[in-house]
Amino acid sequence: MTQFTAPLFETHSHTTLCRHAQGSTDEYAEMAVSKGLDGIIFTCHCPLPDGISPSVRMYDSDWPDYVDRIAQTREKYAGQLDVRMGLESDYLPGLEPRLEALHAREPLHYVLGSVHPQLQDYKDLYFRDDWPAFQRQYFTSLAEAAETGLFDCISHPDLVKNLAPDAYDLPELLDHIRAMLDRIAETGIAMELNTSGLNKTVPEMNPGPEILKEMRQRDIPVVVGADVHVTERVAAEFPLAYDLLEQAGYTEITVFLDRTPHTTPLDAARSKLKP
Repeated sequence: MTQFTAPLFETHSHTTLCRHAQGSTDEYAEMAVSKGLDGIIFTCHCPLPDGISPSVRMYDSDWPDYVDRIAQTREKYAGQLDVRMGLESDYLPGLEPRLEALHAREPLHYVLGSVHPQLQDYKDLYFRDDWPAFQRQYFTSLAEAAETGLFDCISHPDLVKNLAPDAYDLPELLDHIRAMLDRIAETGIAMELNTSGLNKTVPEMNPGPEILKEMRQRDIPVVVGADVHVTERVAAEFPLAYDLLEQAGYTEITVFLDRTPHTTPLDAARSKLKP
């Protein structure tokens, strides 16, 4: 694999195997080349035991296809783009042994840990017609995910605000969020700035600027990803993400290659990125 001094990657991209994305791995790679990126990491939604949100993830039987698609795109774009395989893995308590085995199936370059509060399985565990309590539990789950040691980065870390935005009172939640960020910072894990939040019910990146500032105060590394489900979203809104990071006090972004963090100054990322 190519080594970079200031790598610029799309770090969060899906395939049609997750059953709610469009476009081929080659099309995503071609868009990444056109944007001036060094590489792209595919992070499709992981297979989970039967019955857990099967309509929005690959199945165990899809795994060989996933590996093959990425390998073929890697070979096709050799010398133009560094194409790597990662995974977006859902955290739910009790799944840890399953995820540990899954992550060992194939060499992965980057593993996102995700809590998806909109999934019925998560709601069944925690929702009791009390949105503030559910929101606090969501941030607790992020800390628990970080503490498993299974993941490189916690993805879209305020996603819960989109489920009931009228009941989302950030000032009321902030002390709890700060305590959970303390736990996350203690693990050394990164957190994501996910640009796709601009297209959700609360139209701002995940996380919003207040939480981003709290992350910076704790020196939590940040990975920027667009959560690509359609070709045109590769590296979408990255310049705005860099601006938000700078406003929060960050001077660099992080990318994981071979499960190892590499940093890129924001100025270097801006200079590489093509419109």
